Amino acid sequence: MVFLTFNFTHLKINTPSDFGRALKAGPFAWPGGYPVYFVCSDGEALSFDDARENAALICSAIRDGDNTGWRVIGADVNWEDGDLYSAHSGKKIEAAYL
Repeated sequence: MVFLTFNFTHLKINTPSDFGRALKAGPFAWPGGYPVYFVCSDGEALSFDDARENAALICSAIRDGDNTGWRVIGADVNWEDGDLYSAHSGKKIEAAYL
């Protein structure tokens, strides 16, 4: 059994399976419990909840190489950006150190 943990600053997502493993790992990096968000191909941020709710669209976009805004290319920790908002819902993405 493989456990995906966010031990690095950035996790590259190339396939729907990569995205699924990132979702399965949960919304917080381990160790530390830092908030994780997703980065889309257009540079926009996507909250963990928005990504989970739109997983089918995201997986299709990753598989098809679609650039409509749903293709997730990475996961990262929001370390200190107090003004980071999800492009889909407009909800604020929690920062680790604010």
